[in-house]
Amino acid sequence: MTTTEIFLIAMAIIFTVPYLVWRLGRTDYVAPLVVVQIIMGVVLGPGVLGRFFPEYHAFVFTAPVVQSLNGLAWWAVSLFVFIAGLELDLGMTWRHRRETSITAALSLGMPLILGCAVAFVLMTMGGWLGPAAQPWQFVAGVGMGCAVTALPIIILLMEKMDILRQPLGQRVLRYASLDDVAIWAVLAVILMDWARVGRQVAFLALFALATWGVRRLLARLPAADRWYVGIVWLILVALGADWAGLHYMVGAFLAGAVLEARWFGQAQVDQLRHHVLLVMMPVFFLSTGLRTQWDIGGAAVFLGAAMLLAASVTGKLLAARMAGRVLGWPPGEAATIGWLLQTKGLIEIIFANILLDKKIITHETFTALLLMAVFSTMLTVPIVYPRLQKARERLKRAG
Repeated sequence: MTTTEIFLIAMAIIFTVPYLVWRLGRTDYVAPLVVVQIIMGVVLGPGVLGRFFPEYHAFVFTAPVVQSLNGLAWWAVSLFVFIAGLELDLGMTWRHRRETSITAALSLGMPLILGCAVAFVLMTMGGWLGPAAQPWQFVAGVGMGCAVTALPIIILLMEKMDILRQPLGQRVLRYASLDDVAIWAVLAVILMDWARVGRQVAFLALFALATWGVRRLLARLPAADRWYVGIVWLILVALGADWAGLHYMVGAFLAGAVLEARWFGQAQVDQLRHHVLLVMMPVFFLSTGLRTQWDIGGAAVFLGAAMLLAASVTGKLLAARMAGRVLGWPPGEAATIGWLLQTKGLIEIIFANILLDKKIITHETFTALLLMAVFSTMLTVPIVYPRLQKARERLKRAG
């Protein structure tokens, strides 16, 4: 068969298998389609399909096919991260800066501390530290992996639970937005390449200057032209960031974060995010699954994932409880906010991909972080939705 035919077979598998599992298994309550796609990416990777059916895996996922899939995945995740940057509402965050800064700082700091402790434990064992990592980079990277909050996935889940446009949903978005900015800033520090520091300084200086010009330009352009200019801006900033030694995904996020979603229309931004998730991101999930490995043993990887998940969930819940006491939240609200903020989703996977690309973590650490992201996201709706229902019933009785 030709490479084109095998590529189309791979695409058929990527889009058909997760959809059938999601639809026929009726997993939407525990595992939305995006979570099933992530899981199936792991199943179709070398750790599962490649181990039990090596001939079929080798036949479908040949080097030319994988290279083509990787190209699609790079573009898909660039668009997705760009949209995540666009969705930041720093103006709203500033208007509620005391509440937001206290909650965001705690929800970032507590899981970061616990995650760093887990990273120290993992570092004493073999197979977790990346070949190009300094110990502090590994500890900070894994710690930040536990502190990640997946803003785009929280938006999808809160839409499902009908709280996105309610005051609680808007508050959670503010907390997650500020944490997103901090996470990407810390990631830039972790990735700082002192051999290329001149390039990085030059990139940041040019980026600041270009941002001023692009913002003025977009504010004056008709709506029909803004998306074209925005996409070109995304490509150039991602290229510049990668050239400087940061990472093209860091550039994609920065490209979106400095722009205003209102320039593009909130409905159109939501629609683009939906279409990217539908049409392109499944390829990224499969590409991610192909990078999972279990060389140090499946039990060790699952144990590492469990330790990281415990650090993340415990840290987020403790942080929300502390913020609730300081800010005087109603009873029960802190736990709901904590469970929402512990959602890892795609941002965790993107974060782990960057650490793996830079050889700060190994494939085994990457697999543990990926499993943590899956389990974290699967916990959110089954735990939060019943709490919301009880809160609504209490309000009805009180009314």
